[in-house]
Amino acid sequence: MTFRTLLLAKAAVCLAFGVYLLAAPTSLLGLLGADLTGAGLFTAREYGAAMIGTLLLAWFAKDAQAGDARGAILLDLFVYDGIGVIVTAWAILTGILNALGWSIVLVYAFFMVGSGYLFAKDRPLSSGREGTRSAVA
Repeated sequence: MTFRTLLLAKAAVCLAFGVYLLAAPTSLLGLLGADLTGAGLFTAREYGAAMIGTLLLAWFAKDAQAGDARGAILLDLFVYDGIGVIVTAWAILTGILNALGWSIVLVYAFFMVGSGYLFAKDRPLSSGREGTRSAVA
């Protein structure tokens, strides 16, 4: 998998779920067996907005060259999706979400493994650091 492919896939998933969470969070989370009240609706829509932000980051960064910015993006996605695996699995195991929630765990795990693999393979945050000096003396 390439960096570009990973980010295009991430953008597509964020588009689908982000728009769905903004427009119809009760419907989406109802499929997963969750009930939403006022605070839950707010939180679901806030998460939808965050997914739209991740969509924009992924879309506009898809052609980034190797370096610190690319490494920061991969590290962000690795941590974001890793937390998503944990939180979603916990929600399923405690009965908040039904078994369909495991499909979301798989999506998070796919992106966590993909970004972790590319980060480990490219080691982008370690490149270009040798021989650089701080501007502050």
